[in-house]
Amino acid sequence: MASRLFLLHLLVAALLWAVAAGQDTKVVLPAWPSCSATDNYTDSSQYKRNLDQLFVAFPTEAGDNGWFYKGSAGSGADEVFGLIMCFADRNATQCLDCLAGAGAGIRQACPGSRNANATYDACLLRYSATPIPADADLGAVFAVYVSGEPVTSQGLGNAWLRLMTKLTAGVTASPRRLANDSAPYSSSQEMYGLAQCTRDLNASECTSCINNYVGRLGDLFPNNTGGAIKGYSCYLRYQVGSFEITLPPTPALPPAALPTPTPPQQPSPEPGSSSNSKTGLAIGLSVGAASLIVLGSLIWLHRLRRRKRARLLDEGRGRELEQGNFFEDEPAMDEDEFEKGTGPKRFRYGELAEATDNFSDNHKLGEGGFGSVYRGFLKDMGLEVAIKRVSKGSKQGKKEYASEVRIISRLRHRNLVQLIGWCHGGGELLLVYELMPNGSLDTHLHSSGEDNQLPWSRRHEIVLGLGSALLYLHQDWEQCVLHRDIKPSNVMLDASFSAKLGDFGLARLVDHGRGSHTTVLAGTMGYMDPECMITGRASAESDVYSFGVVLLEVACGRRPMVPRRRGGEEEEEEDDGAVHIVQWVWEFYGKGDVIGAADERLKGEFDAGEMEAVVLVGLWCAHPDRSLRPSIRQAVNVLRGEAPLPSLPARMPVATFMPPPEAFYYTSSVATGSSSSGNTGTTKSSTTETSTLLK
Repeated sequence: MASRLFLLHLLVAALLWAVAAGQDTKVVLPAWPSCSATDNYTDSSQYKRNLDQLFVAFPTEAGDNGWFYKGSAGSGADEVFGLIMCFADRNATQCLDCLAGAGAGIRQACPGSRNANATYDACLLRYSATPIPADADLGAVFAVYVSGEPVTSQGLGNAWLRLMTKLTAGVTASPRRLANDSAPYSSSQEMYGLAQCTRDLNASECTSCINNYVGRLGDLFPNNTGGAIKGYSCYLRYQVGSFEITLPPTPALPPAALPTPTPPQQPSPEPGSSSNSKTGLAIGLSVGAASLIVLGSLIWLHRLRRRKRARLLDEGRGRELEQGNFFEDEPAMDEDEFEKGTGPKRFRYGELAEATDNFSDNHKLGEGGFGSVYRGFLKDMGLEVAIKRVSKGSKQGKKEYASEVRIISRLRHRNLVQLIGWCHGGGELLLVYELMPNGSLDTHLHSSGEDNQLPWSRRHEIVLGLGSALLYLHQDWEQCVLHRDIKPSNVMLDASFSAKLGDFGLARLVDHGRGSHTTVLAGTMGYMDPECMITGRASAESDVYSFGVVLLEVACGRRPMVPRRRGGEEEEEEDDGAVHIVQWVWEFYGKGDVIGAADERLKGEFDAGEMEAVVLVGLWCAHPDRSLRPSIRQAVNVLRGEAPLPSLPARMPVATFMPPPEAFYYTSSVATGSSSSGNTGTTKSSTTETSTLLK
């Protein structure tokens, strides 16, 4: 580390020396800059030196990382955060020119600015005095026009619709956040398109950015057979007729290939002028020496990074060889069967060790029931991820790991947590997920801080998203997927607070219409179907029950076990002072006061019709008699306002397979769930303490 810092300082010093000697660095001026106007830095400040250091790093770092880089330089109050990305329809030469000259160009366009964003012909650049958030910047849109009249406006609109649908789906599914495709424009012509997001955006933020641009196409290009929209987070282009996606997917950029700045031309000396010749010679020698130092420093930095990475990868390969066949003690499974899922990547242990700085505690996001979760950065993909490290020697964790990969790797839905990849090398079991910036639903529902309170509009969207995920799992996929552990700590929230259901460690596959043959008790007390706890049989109806409890928790802001009311005050006794939320809400319904169960922290700021629908569907799904529960499709239709509200008995029915609900529901109020979520209830068959996953 010390040698690396020394070389970086040497690099900056050499660069400043070259400038002082009269050298002009390559300058590419931005087409659309946005500059901060307050709290500017000075030329002698540490912030300026850190910014120079960041600009110097852009060509090598982005070249090694698929033409994208997000990083920082310096530390403390003067740390500078930056991001740069080349547009995929520009060739390597154009990209390198932009990487090398964008920094100097933004300095000229925004002198002294501590924060700036800019788009260029071949790239975009951002830098800031604070970390650049992984949120789509929708505030700036720049249009690039291509002349030409369409055959018909209707033909243009139809081609847009087909093409943009393909691009939106493709760019969010791509780890590189890049998609190109085509659609028919006329009987003899095709419309081609490109969608690209900065790779720090998750799928939801990328979708939001591209959809925002798609919505502006009609206004910006009403009669143009080609055009592009550029911003600071994404890029969208279409054109009648093909164009090339020219950047290679895995570029190799040796530091020696970096363009060397050209020294300025000196005016021709007058005859007999020896002083001019001597001055020119001195400048030439200074520039040459500075260039050699810069080049040498870059080569050393490059080699140091390569050696460190190679060491981790070699260590990982050795540990993978020691591990042998992951399924050698389970004859019914083998590696080929395990890898039938398509999409997620099998990583080497060394790659994930490098991504987490060898699983440093500084990268740890939290602890779960069968391991820890770390924040990581996959350099080759330019992607921030959450890496779950299953505890060694955990037999149940091993089973959940296998179930997670085998099932979720085959699922594709916008409301499911995306599995990026997996690894069972080096004696480790590792799962790589997309990073969920807003953590899990339970941390927001039960937060004591005002800032973390979820407004009703977001709660309602979360409910619809979770319902959509279950509809896909139960009815729209090729088999029925029983999740078996639906609860708020397994509902993750992306940067836009869209719900994504995660943790498929307890999930099971059954054929449609076959019913359940799973007889091992699994799930979390409080969310488990009471009949399932008696019989051990999981089914689609037991998942629906858990969904109903979550709906009530979202609407009421209360955990599954609710303190009893006495004289208008809530008191909690040591023995039997709690009641299950289903019974608690049903009492409000019986009195004709469903709205009275709403979360008091909302202070009445909600749509009464939506609140009533969520509460009634929650009760319907959690009906004690599973034969009277709705299918997930029926429940979602009511939540969407596409079907009438259900009619339920005024008093909560008593299930025939068990004692009266009051005697059952408050038998346990021990909190043994996730330490971060504090969920009331115990987890059977699996300690599903995963609320810290992907935060």
